[in-house]
Amino acid sequence: VQLQASGGGLVQAGGSLRLSCAVSRRTFSTWVMGWFRQAPGKEREFVAAISRSGINTDYADSVKGRFTISRNNAESTVSLQMNSLIPEDTALYYCAVRYTRMVHDTTRTYDYWGQGTQVTVSS
Repeated sequence: VQLQASGGGLVQAGGSLRLSCAVSRRTFSTWVMGWFRQAPGKEREFVAAISRSGINTDYADSVKGRFTISRNNAESTVSLQMNSLIPEDTALYYCAVRYTRMVHDTTRTYDYWGQGTQVTVSS
């Protein structure tokens, strides 16, 4: 499976960005989708996840209330709307997928990763 993330860029603190990830497989609706990020010198960390159904989501505490994950199964895409950005959000953002039979489950463990898109938030 191939994942292509886009939408990163440079934004001032308090601003917004919307990341998108396109998935190449037709079986998109069978994947749990997630976003991760990795800042320079730090380990990769979980950001958000969305179930196959799109009903359930999971967020890292650091982004709750500011970020929103969504998916479009018809278009095989997952998005991450990022509002009220702060310099600590600066990182390389990755989308990831994990196959599951459970329609409403989320997870923080993934099987496939895409190339990242850089988000830089200036103070």
